[in-house]
Amino acid sequence: MGFSLGPNARERAIRDDEHAVSMHWPGPRTVAVVNGKGGAGKTPATVLLSAVFAQYGGAGVLAWDNNQTRGTLGWRTETGAHDRTLLELLPQTQRLLGAQGQSADLAHFVHHQPQEKYDVLRSKPIRLAHENRLSPTDVDSIHSVAAKFYRLIIIDSGNDESDPMWLRMIDRADQIVVATTTRDDHAEAGALLLEALEDRDERSARLAQESVVVVSQADPKASSADVDSVVAGYRSLAREVVRIPFDREMVDGHLRLRALAEPTQQAWLSAAAAVARGF
Repeated sequence: MGFSLGPNARERAIRDDEHAVSMHWPGPRTVAVVNGKGGAGKTPATVLLSAVFAQYGGAGVLAWDNNQTRGTLGWRTETGAHDRTLLELLPQTQRLLGAQGQSADLAHFVHHQPQEKYDVLRSKPIRLAHENRLSPTDVDSIHSVAAKFYRLIIIDSGNDESDPMWLRMIDRADQIVVATTTRDDHAEAGALLLEALEDRDERSARLAQESVVVVSQADPKASSADVDSVVAGYRSLAREVVRIPFDREMVDGHLRLRALAEPTQQAWLSAAAAVARGF
């Protein structure tokens, strides 16, 4: 009869999310992925948000491991042609910030993800914590290099919210993402972190109020009611709350967006779109 049906509500929502994460903004943006408890899903969130933004928005996305306590971002992503980390980058920051610094020079220090088109700046987890710890000035220097050559910087953070390198990351962030699972200790730690930022200063309070919370069903035995309870608890604390279904591909090993089940990929697209709407 010559007529066609328009997209349904779900299809329109996916299109809107794809449009949001495809946008480029004037100037670089920095996102800090946070939770004071280990195992709450910060590294998976860093990896998969980076992958979504690079897939839809193109190159210029950096995932940075700002973790002084054996950060695992390098273990969950592909290794480049070298084993260098931010500790090797740090002495070169002034040269890279100079007139002769070029984006291609960063290939000596970052690990490109060939399938998903973003770069990873690793920490060195085999070193002791005090050997990985950076000063606030070091964080500033690395961030200045990253902001010169990347449009989007997503930072995987450590667990010590009092550490100077953690606090400087917050000072450099345009937005924060709280990663949590349905475990009570993870959910409570994330909520307490937001409350602490509310009390820190005006800028930190604004970051907390405009935050995005990603609730991952890391335990296959967790019920829908468990997820709903955590999501409901965060609704008054954050701008948006996104739920991520359980997916065995997220449990261990290298994380690849395309290896996830379709509902999980769409959930991470929704999470990235929630972040994008905050810029």
